[in-house]
Amino acid sequence: AWVHGDPRKVIYPTDSYGQFCGQKDTLNENKTILFYFNILKCASPVVLINLQCPTTQLCVSKCPDRFATYIDVQASYRYKPDQWNYFRQFCKPGFNNPRKSVAQVLRDEDCPSMIIPSRPFLKRCFPDFSTKNGVLTVANQTTFKDGRGKTRNVTDLREAANGINNVLDARSVGMKIFEDYAISWYWILIGLFIAMIVSLLFLVLLRFTAGVLFWIFIFGVIGIIGYGIWHCYWEYDHLKGIPGSDLTVYDIGFQTDFRVYLQLRQTWLAFMIILCAVEVIIILMLIFLRNRIRIAIALLKEGSRAIGYIMSTLFYPIVTFILIAICISYWAVTAVFLATSGEPVYKVMANQTLCKYANLTCDPETFNTTNVTKLCPGAQCTFAFYGGESLYHKYIFIFQLANAFVFLWLVNFAIALGQCTLAGAFASYYWASRKPADIPLWPLFSSFGRAIRYHTGSLAFGALILAIVQLIRVILEYLDHKLKGTQNSFTRFLLCCLKCCFWCLEKFLKFINRNAYIMIAIYGKNFCSSAKEAFFLLMRNVVRVAVLDKVTDFLLFLGKILVAGGVGVLAFFFFTQRIPVFAQEAPTLNYYWVPLLTVIIGSYLVAHGFFSVYAMCVDTLFLCFCEDLERNDGSTAKPYFMSASLHRILGKKELSPKKA
Repeated sequence: AWVHGDPRKVIYPTDSYGQFCGQKDTLNENKTILFYFNILKCASPVVLINLQCPTTQLCVSKCPDRFATYIDVQASYRYKPDQWNYFRQFCKPGFNNPRKSVAQVLRDEDCPSMIIPSRPFLKRCFPDFSTKNGVLTVANQTTFKDGRGKTRNVTDLREAANGINNVLDARSVGMKIFEDYAISWYWILIGLFIAMIVSLLFLVLLRFTAGVLFWIFIFGVIGIIGYGIWHCYWEYDHLKGIPGSDLTVYDIGFQTDFRVYLQLRQTWLAFMIILCAVEVIIILMLIFLRNRIRIAIALLKEGSRAIGYIMSTLFYPIVTFILIAICISYWAVTAVFLATSGEPVYKVMANQTLCKYANLTCDPETFNTTNVTKLCPGAQCTFAFYGGESLYHKYIFIFQLANAFVFLWLVNFAIALGQCTLAGAFASYYWASRKPADIPLWPLFSSFGRAIRYHTGSLAFGALILAIVQLIRVILEYLDHKLKGTQNSFTRFLLCCLKCCFWCLEKFLKFINRNAYIMIAIYGKNFCSSAKEAFFLLMRNVVRVAVLDKVTDFLLFLGKILVAGGVGVLAFFFFTQRIPVFAQEAPTLNYYWVPLLTVIIGSYLVAHGFFSVYAMCVDTLFLCFCEDLERNDGSTAKPYFMSASLHRILGKKELSPKKA
């Protein structure tokens, strides 16, 4: 890919001569936009973007801003040279012969027969469509001259620019979103920084007040959702009697301005029903799991104590993030090089429909010496697309799959390395006879060194198995996308079953791999032996797994929701200028939900990064606890390594622990 690829094919449009528009140190350096001689020959914008429109394409510095035809400009070039000079910039480079007959100019496509007001989009000139009183216009005109003696309606351009209005609406929304990010980016960073501080404080305070904080978290989430229910009801009641508020979402259809939906009572009613359902579910879960939550809190206190002794583990997710960022960058760059590794393909473009050489491949260097120009006057050898017929080009799709597989393998390896490193650090805490005196110096760095030196093969093998399953899932999704239009019900049913099975298999493998890496960190055995021992150890303690592990995950998930929700509520009041102290500082936005959603999602990811360390700590301590119960009996000869408080909650009645 790196030998054959050329990312310039993606960055720059390509004209009919295979030259890039806007590339530095070339004749087209200042000509960054692609112009189409006869856009009526193009069926849709998709054809234009794929560079397969059967008309001459040139690089220009700007798009036309007026209606003009070559016939009119040629007739008046003597006494209106400015019009000729303006029109000539859209002709082929070097053409300056207004005396040449119109028929020959149009046959040879030296100049376009007409130009119409256009504006650049995706670095290409598209007609400047607009709607006036429900009528499609271009520069406020409904008709134009086609340069061949006919007056045509603007609607004739509709097929050539099919869907252009939707594309331009999307562009307008995209530009507004970009403007909002440009104005509010530093406030977004401040929100994410607040989320990081809150997450760190939460993890540090868990060591001392795990129970109190978690109950505050639980009731805090209930309170936030309760406020949301009240706010939705207030908005629903406030809109009562306002004209248009009783319309349904179906009545108004899809709108790019999402604030329109907030003016409907139905929207707030739907939000209120959803929040009420979530509130009831959480309350019922708390009622039925209250005793198990107490057990989970005790285990979290032990995990909090472990993290308190090994604080450096909180920042290890940064290492994993850097490794995954490197993997993503490598995959993306290689994918772009693969996608742009085709060679320029030139095809014969003829004005005559009966030309037998039309659309055949040609060589621009030898084209003028062939009989094609004699048999098909005006025919040209123009650039069509990037491709190739060699063995390499035929299997580019297979190479893309191989690149995706390498990406999945490397990402899973980076995650496995992080899990094994953290498990080794926390296991060194658990198996220390006297805590913290017997905890090794720099346990995180020691664990990382062991994982790299001794366990690389085991981690790579576990990542390989998971990557194979994930690649199969990617292929199934690709097949499902390709077969969406098929009427074969059995095929769709079979694909659906396969996708479901491999989704379950991926979840199961992730669970097994995670616990296998813990056993690898403890005993240093190979992947298969560790996975087998971890699986049977968990099966022998399946009740404890269900009670402790999943309840702990649920509580940590509530913590993430509270961090994201709390910062999100603060951001909502700030960006809607409802905080009097900061009302003057808040930026004026097109869509306040743009930075708001960014802050909420970013805060959740930040909290997830810190809480994932905590979850790994709890899983490791739990697996060590199960192993401790099976290896030791609490006697003087075989004392337990767990703390006395943990044993009282989860273990047996008798206890002779080592001093902790």
